[in-house]
Amino acid sequence: MKVYYDLKDFVKLKKAVVTTGTFDGLHLGHQTILRRLKEIAAKEKGETVVLTFDPHPRIVIYNDTNIRLITTLAEKIALLEKEGIDHLIVLPFTKEFSRISSIDFVRNILVSAIGTTKLVIGYNHLFGRNREGSFEHLLEYGPVYGFDVEEIPAQEIDNVDISSTKIREALEVGKIPLANKYLGHPFSMRGKVVEGNKKGRTIGFPTANILSADAHKMIPGVGVYAVRVKMEGKDWGGMMNVGFRPTIQEAQNINVEVHVFAFSGDIYGQEIEVFPLKKIRDEKKFESLEHLKLQLEHDKMKSLELLK
Repeated sequence: MKVYYDLKDFVKLKKAVVTTGTFDGLHLGHQTILRRLKEIAAKEKGETVVLTFDPHPRIVIYNDTNIRLITTLAEKIALLEKEGIDHLIVLPFTKEFSRISSIDFVRNILVSAIGTTKLVIGYNHLFGRNREGSFEHLLEYGPVYGFDVEEIPAQEIDNVDISSTKIREALEVGKIPLANKYLGHPFSMRGKVVEGNKKGRTIGFPTANILSADAHKMIPGVGVYAVRVKMEGKDWGGMMNVGFRPTIQEAQNINVEVHVFAFSGDIYGQEIEVFPLKKIRDEKKFESLEHLKLQLEHDKMKSLELLK
């Protein structure tokens, strides 16, 4: 997959089969669009193009610094590459770009710069200044600029529309299996291991404190989770605490700490990837470190059972 961060680097294609959107999470609904994209490209001997944006439009338009994203840009690129997409264009989303009209977006970007002959979009897709562009607009513009449009209906699992918003809501309350079901792939978090207060090692549960590589990356809701950990080229089992560490020292910000089973090496400064499997319990304050240790031993047994 070729990745472009500037339209000037992209050479207009003869037959570009295109989709556009933020694709946060690259969930099952997005994957349906991509499958159709590849089917059309194979049939018409064209090339697949995904057009996305960075940063997320809500950060720029609404100054939404609290937004939490299911996938970072790096994770999104990796997932799209696995899907077998030919070209990925990551357009810088700025205030100026947000003011582009829907007709200019179609004429100048989709047609003139990319060479779109077929456009595949998701249900209720809106684009352009003030989200003025719609499927009906695209049907109107298509014959004028020489491209066809196809809309993919909302995907449903258990009669619930799949959306990035619903996946975020599931993650916020720790419903990892539900989030993964909608995603169609495991949710994960990457980050560097940084030094903490090292209290965990005094009770036999040393933890790796994880600092996310992206401030907007989604973190599951407060609680204790059974996890898989990928580090140093190997897979490990473990458990993770997301919260404020009320027993040891009440923190002002949420901390992510991972205890890796059967590991005792030094991984400070290394990047690890954590895959939450299931929430075990809520975070709570214990009377003493000894009471906390007893609970952690119980949590470990439960996590090991889940990891089987």
